[in-house]
Amino acid sequence: MSLRIALVAHDQKKDDMVAFAQEHVEFLSQCSLVATGTTGQRIADACPELSVRRMKSGPLGGDQQIGALISEGEVDMLIFFVDPLTPMPHDVDVKALTRLATLYDIPLAQNRSTAEAILFAQANA
Repeated sequence: MSLRIALVAHDQKKDDMVAFAQEHVEFLSQCSLVATGTTGQRIADACPELSVRRMKSGPLGGDQQIGALISEGEVDMLIFFVDPLTPMPHDVDVKALTRLATLYDIPLAQNRSTAEAILFAQANA
């Protein structure tokens, strides 16, 4: 079974997420990827070798869709690059998503260094 990873990034962190995916494309190509709409499209455009299942945009329900996948046991890890300096109109959805990752005890990376540490641990498990 391949690792199932959800990828989410706030607007100001989408470039960072794309760079992360490009740097780790070999590892990620072995995983089942799901992402919120715009983040998923940006990754798919930059890394055509990756297959990314796209949900709706975060503010339009994509965060909730990914939360549902977590609660159904269909996501093994959440990588969510958060911009702590920009207010989010859908902050409640963001908090619910991170809460579900904690509740269902899946690894949650909210910045690049944590995401890389988790991938390193997975690659060497």
